[in-house]
Amino acid sequence: MSPMSLRDIIQYALKEDMPKGDVTTESLALDSRPGIAKLTAKEDLVLSVHNVFEETIQILEPSAKLKWYFKDTDVVLKGQQMCLIQGDLIQVLKAERVALNLFSHLCGIATLTRCFVNQIKNTQTKILDTRKTTPIFRDLERRAVRDGGGTNHRLNLSDAVMIKDNHIRAAGSITNAIQRIRKNTKLPITVEVSTLQEVKEAVACTAQRILLDNMNTETMKQALEIIPKTIETEASGNMTIERVREVAQLGVNYISVGLITHSAPSADMSLMFEWT
Repeated sequence: MSPMSLRDIIQYALKEDMPKGDVTTESLALDSRPGIAKLTAKEDLVLSVHNVFEETIQILEPSAKLKWYFKDTDVVLKGQQMCLIQGDLIQVLKAERVALNLFSHLCGIATLTRCFVNQIKNTQTKILDTRKTTPIFRDLERRAVRDGGGTNHRLNLSDAVMIKDNHIRAAGSITNAIQRIRKNTKLPITVEVSTLQEVKEAVACTAQRILLDNMNTETMKQALEIIPKTIETEASGNMTIERVREVAQLGVNYISVGLITHSAPSADMSLMFEWT
């Protein structure tokens, strides 16, 4: 779990945005203004972690009532209304930017993940995220990946064993790394390889999963001919929308895609106020 709760994250974000209050809105010296606001998609998107938006609004306007027309994982089309908010619009206005920043970021991750998942339909491959997440936001971003139809990789460095290139260099070889690790933990071992010789060494050591890193398609095909079905396979590196189906059709179990969290564009949406 994240070291900060969802409420902690939102309150920190609100404090960041209003360290001394909202001087513009508060200087207007307006009384409470009951009314409605409509949250609308400005592009097709996948709705994700909607409680982030809801809780941000309700921290500043506890009496606000939100009516959602979609649930997490649903596709929302451009122009469709996602949510109707009833409450004091003065307080909703203060929460607007933080609520939209958080929610649109997570919907953007879910939407990009869904694009990758759709590309590999009718294959046995699953799309994985990576640890390339925003610090503090990892739990939220991984929920967004799931909402998009993806699968979560190891949560953190404590969660699973993954031997990468620097571990191999430090230990001297793949064999040495696996032998040393097996003396200290019974956790399954994933080992990252980048050449066919490393593939053969990882197979000989009976790693539980072999991660084919930054291989071209032909080399990956040869690697999969070496790896027995008893060992899981994962492809990673330079995985784009255009390439991912070609890789999935080779028969890998997983494809990990860092950009679904570190480079997903925020989903475009707007919150329109109806002042009375």
